[in-house]
Parts: sequence; structure tokens; C-alpha cells
Amino acid sequence: MSDWTAILLAGQRPGENDFAAAYGLKAKALIPVAGEAMLSRVARTLLACPSVVRIVVLAQEPRALFTGDAAWLADDPHVSAAAGGEGISASIGAIAGSDAAPYPVLVTTADHPLLRPEMVEAVIAGSNGSDAAFALVERSVVEQVHPETKRTWIKFSDGHYTGANLFALATPASGRAVSFWSRVERDRKKALKLLTFFGPGIFLRGLTRTISLDSAVAKASAKLGLTVKAVRLPFPEAAIDVDKPADLELAEQIIATRAEGRLSQGHG
Repeated sequence: MSDWTAILLAGQRPGENDFAAAYGLKAKALIPVAGEAMLSRVARTLLACPSVVRIVVLAQEPRALFTGDAAWLADDPHVSAAAGGEGISASIGAIAGSDAAPYPVLVTTADHPLLRPEMVEAVIAGSNGSDAAFALVERSVVEQVHPETKRTWIKFSDGHYTGANLFALATPASGRAVSFWSRVERDRKKALKLLTFFGPGIFLRGLTRTISLDSAVAKASAKLGLTVKAVRLPFPEAAIDVDKPADLELAEQIIATRAEGRLSQGHG
């Protein structure tokens, strides 16, 4: 399965308009990071991935985002736009598997300017044999390199993990995972809320942190009637999205350091 569709989420959640307005913009996806709108930067990364053959930009008004240095998206034959409805998961469920976004589908977000092709390819490779997969990064991987970043950690018996905003929907059966996610979307920051769906035993193990990540995912797979995988990524920057000014400052520092590294190698 080398021909993947990337659904690039570029819509606004409540409160994000204020973040964009602070930079004189109407959408968070257009906030520049190191001089380039996040939407443009992430789209270029996705098109550089060997496994990705098309991008669908999903937002409330996606065409309105094709402006400034993201204007090139309107003319790229590998990029299309889709208007989202109420709720991110419902919008994904409505388009995944359609002619515009055939399976397999990778979902990521426009506020992920540190995304690299190797991260995307690692998730795609890690999803092999599953109906759906999601990427995480373990706490020590992130904090050894970027101790200053503040993330939401989901705690299991074998470690603390944070999401990487990368999801693989490999087969039509993955729609059941999307439907489940829509029921808990409003509680996306409350991990224990997710566990109540799986019964009192799993809820208590989650509450007492006596269940491992893989065991929890196996229970979820059985309950949903599909194969789900958790893909652990070794890339600390995969865990860093841009939700606030401190994230933006950190992302720009990381990109500047990457550029310096390339220049040093070029002069070597």
C-alpha cells in the first residue's frame, strides 16, 4: 500500500482564532513558522513523502486558506480541498474512502510544522497489518531533547506517552475507530474518559495505571472489532505541535538549528 492519501486538517477549534488574530491572521494554519505558513510547510513535507500521492486539505473554508505563501496549493494537481462539517472526526469519516480520499489514508494537522517525511513513513510502515494506527512519542524521548516543551501525557504502566498528530486509516474497517473517536472528541484531553467505553475492568486499570499501552490497544481492538496499532516514534519533534506562542518560538528554534546543521554539512 504505497499510494496513500493525506488528509491535512487545517480547520479551527474554539479559541484558535485568538491565536491567529494575535499575528494578524484569520486562521492558525496560516501563522508563519520560520517565514512560511504552517499549512504550506506541512503540505510540502507530505508531498515529499514517497508513500503519499495526494493531499486533501480539510477545513471549514479550505480555499480561503490558499493565500499568501500557501497560494500554490490551489494550483498543485496533487492537492484538493474539502469543507469539513461539525466535528473533526465526523468530517474525516465523511471523506475517508471517497473518490477524493481513497484508502489508505494518513491524517495529520496543519499545526505540525516540524513534521518530516521520515516521521510520516515510519507511521505508514508501522501501520502495516492494521486497520488503523496512531503515533505516539514516549516522554523520555521528548524531554531528553526538549525538556521545556509542555505536552499532555497519557500514563500507562510501561511509560508516559503523548500523541504525534499522525493517524493511519488503512482499511474501510478503520471507520469504526473514527466513529468511536467522534463520541469522545469533546474529551480529547481526558484519557480516562476513553476507557469508560471499554468497561469497568479496563477503566480501573487505566485509573490505577496498571495497564500497558499495548494491552490497552489490544483491548480497544477487540472492543471495536478491528486491528489497531500504536506506533512509537523515536523522533522528539513529532510530539511538538504549535498551539501557543511558546510552541511557535520552540518550533522556530528547531528549524533554525536544522538549517544550521545543513549549512555545516554543506561546508564540510
